[in-house]
Amino acid sequence: MEPKYVAVLAIGLVACVTDLRSRRIPNVLTYGAAAAGLLFHVFAPAGEGVTTPVLGWLVGVAIFFVPFALGGLGGGDVKLLGALGAWLGPLGIFWAALYAGVAGGVMAVITALATGYFRKALSNVYLLLALWRVAGIRALPQLTLETSDAPKLAYAIPIFAGTMVAIWLK
Repeated sequence: MEPKYVAVLAIGLVACVTDLRSRRIPNVLTYGAAAAGLLFHVFAPAGEGVTTPVLGWLVGVAIFFVPFALGGLGGGDVKLLGALGAWLGPLGIFWAALYAGVAGGVMAVITALATGYFRKALSNVYLLLALWRVAGIRALPQLTLETSDAPKLAYAIPIFAGTMVAIWLK
């Protein structure tokens, strides 16, 4: 396995452990991993220069920015995807984010069913879509991570799962 993929999987595992324990992904991990990805691509013989990690970070952050701005994801999740993008590059992180979205949806449904929250979740989705149709896309204060009574997901897990699938299918 290529060294960059070993680093990506190690970063993802550490993020999963910290997210499960504290529901936080530390800045030292996300910013440190992004800087390490940049340095790897600039100085390692297998690196791809400055453009790949910078664009990978930007794509990773951009993909998760809208859900974050709407209150559906935490900042650590955004920074983690950006950090992994610095290692995987723009195309790699695009696929990892796509697979992470699928894994996150499956995890959300399983969690909602297991906790008895499924019916309320469907009602919330309907309410949110109705609001967006009438008032435009914006956050609904009672349905954000900070204020909702919904079960909280450690989203580093689907990010890690999506990243593993993207690496495996590469």
